[in-house]
Formats: sequence, C-alpha cells, structure tokens
Amino acid sequence: MLPRYAIILALLLFMAGCSTPPATPPIDATPSPQVTTQAPFGVIARNNRFVVYVPRAEDTLASVARDVLGSDSRAWEITEFNNITDLSPGQAIAIPLQPVNALGISAKGYQTVPILAYHRVGPQRNLMIMPRETFATQMEYLARNNYNVIRLADLPDFMSGKRPLPPRAVVITFDDGHASTYQHAYPVLRKHGFPATFFLYTDFLGVGEGLTWAQINEMSKSGLIDMQSHSKSHANLIVRLAGETEPRYRERIHTELRVPREVIERNVPGKVTHHAFPFGDANQVVLERLTQTGHQLGLTVNPGGNAFFAYPLMLRRTMIFGAASMENFRAALQVFREANLQ
Repeated sequence: MLPRYAIILALLLFMAGCSTPPATPPIDATPSPQVTTQAPFGVIARNNRFVVYVPRAEDTLASVARDVLGSDSRAWEITEFNNITDLSPGQAIAIPLQPVNALGISAKGYQTVPILAYHRVGPQRNLMIMPRETFATQMEYLARNNYNVIRLADLPDFMSGKRPLPPRAVVITFDDGHASTYQHAYPVLRKHGFPATFFLYTDFLGVGEGLTWAQINEMSKSGLIDMQSHSKSHANLIVRLAGETEPRYRERIHTELRVPREVIERNVPGKVTHHAFPFGDANQVVLERLTQTGHQLGLTVNPGGNAFFAYPLMLRRTMIFGAASMENFRAALQVFREANLQ
C-alpha cells in the first residue's frame, strides 16, 4: 500500500487537474472538483469519487464519517482506506465517496460474515441456555479483538455489491423471544453498543417466559435491537401434519410466515423482512412463500460464514450453545475464506 501522504498528494493533483487536459474533453468527463484554499481545515477538495479532509482538533472519526458519509457507522471506511487508527489534526485524509472493494475480495481470498445464533441467556447452563457470564465474556472478546458487530440489515447491500462491510464483520441474533434475553443479554449488548436481531415467534410472546411487548419496544427504541420473524408457532415448516393435503399445507405455511410479520409490524416500528426458519429447515414451498410474504433474507442453522455470493434466502448461521468453550466460540468467527484468486 502507498504511504498515506502519497495517496493524498496523488488525489490532490488529480482533483486539481494538474495534468494537461485533452483538447476536447469527453462528454462524460467528471465535473471539475471544488477546491477550497481559504480554509486550512475541513474539506479542502472534493469530486464525485473522493473528499480530501483536514481534521480539526475537535474532529473524531465518527463525526467526520457522519458529516461526509452520512453515518457514524462508516468511520471504518476512513480508517481502512487511510491505514490509520485515529485522526491527527492538520494531517489530510482521503475519504472515498464510492464503494471500495464492495465484495470483500483480495488476492488471498474473500470476506465471509458469520451470523451467531443464541437462544436463552441466564444463570444456569444447558444446551440452549448460555450462562450470562459466558455471554459477557464472548462479547468482551469481540470488542477487544477488533471485530465489527454489524446489523443483519447490512447484508443485502453487501451481497449485491452496493456497499462494503468492515473487516471482521459479525452478526448477532437471538431466536424465539425469551424474556431472559431482555434480562441478561440486552444489558451486555447495550454496554458495548452492539446491534442484534431478535427473531420472534409470536405465539410465545407475552406468555410464560416469553418477552412482553413493553420489553420488545424498549429494546427496539434503543436503536440496537431489530425485531424480525421466527414464524407464528415455531412449527417445523417442512413437516406436514397427518393427512394434510398440498393446498392446506401451503396455506398453513403462508400463515406461519404472514402472521408474525403483521403482528410485529403492528406493535413495533420498522419492517419485517428477515425470517429465521424454526429448526433451520426450509423447502421449496417455504422459500416460495417467504418471497411472497415480502421477506428478503432467510436464515438456517447451517454453520459457517456468508460470502457476497451466499443465497439470501438460505444464509448460514452458527449456533452458540450453552456449553461452548472460548475455543468453540473463536472457531465460529469465520470472517475470511482463504483462496488463491490471483
């Protein structure tokens, strides 16, 4: 990689039009960049591909990303492109305005995104209950080792090549809608500022150990937790009932996918466009009905990471069981797949 000062100099020369222009500019030529020479800080040059920015003392990566790219969460694009970890006041940086390596491909392989699947978090331990101390340790590991916890909703743009994802991107999900996730997992997620998706099966909500709508709305309003569908009744959608005809099976599957979407959207702000299959199972009928009910993503429990070419309706997801060791947890974080792509 070129030193940062060389990149900035090359961009300034390019954007200022220092090279000899052609006698007849092409019709689709990039408009002349706006170059500011009066102000020593802030944006000093811009065109439709890059901004050259000189940070002020009060600037942060998040504030510059918000002002230039429209979102704090895109600060990683500035650090990655400039090979820096923080801003230095007075030292120019280049900010790309268009996607750079949107598909996460390099000569050594390609980016994959692991989606972690939890169920309950609590004081006890069994196959489906994660001890709260273990969950806190796992989240601390992600924070300390430069993993970027992203929203599940970020994946469609990545898979379509519209927007790159930060390196070491990870998605966190919870299935079913147990109240223990509000009591024990949500405070840990909030501490780290980690987003997560909760997949709810709506027959369970407000009953017994299920989440209440007040708890669901509190988490949703935090801006961290996204509520999505896990079916109506948690039935295995590929298993037919005794004596069930084909038309009745299709109608039941349509109901299992349609009702939770309507119920969640009626009670919680936002759209339901993602569905986690109960038991991770789906067949062609389920996938057809998933599309017909307006879902963009379907999630299995087949372990592994998801590359840009993953099938959106059958995304891989790795179960994190209650007895998982840290070695098991680290093994689930498959953020890159090595391949010789030269």
